[in-house]
Amino acid sequence: MKSFKTCAALGIALALTACSGDHDKHDVGGTGQDVAPQVNNAGPVPGSEADLVASAGDRVYFALDQNQISGEARVTLDKQAAWLARYPQVKVLIAGNCDDRGTEEYNIALGQRRANAAREYLESKGVNAQRISTISYGKDRPAVDGDSQDAWAQNRNAITSVR
Repeated sequence: MKSFKTCAALGIALALTACSGDHDKHDVGGTGQDVAPQVNNAGPVPGSEADLVASAGDRVYFALDQNQISGEARVTLDKQAAWLARYPQVKVLIAGNCDDRGTEEYNIALGQRRANAAREYLESKGVNAQRISTISYGKDRPAVDGDSQDAWAQNRNAITSVR
């Protein structure tokens, strides 16, 4: 029994000794599994849709029943053109949208005119036409729900997304 207690005490002492100390100074190997991964919080991935939104904005707005590019829209589209020049491999889709007033037929046509206007502006700034696709969702994909002037204004847009 005495030898059992001695062995047990010796085992505990060895275990405590092994668990103590500064392992960082002596550890030269290992799997690295207990090392926390480094995360780059520098922002969105360059050339991604999140980068487009952060760098240039992804949408332009239109007046009621209009597809003319406003001064404010030009600023956004100029930024999009510059962004696209930095990432020549990126292709985009421009979706034209409308508020929920008007017929389905009318809004599909107006949404297409809005998408085309944004595409033509980007092309005038040097973006290759083969990199730009367009589609109209008419009133089928509202940015916001509601029947107010503010909601309608937000839904009259063209949204650029990375394909």
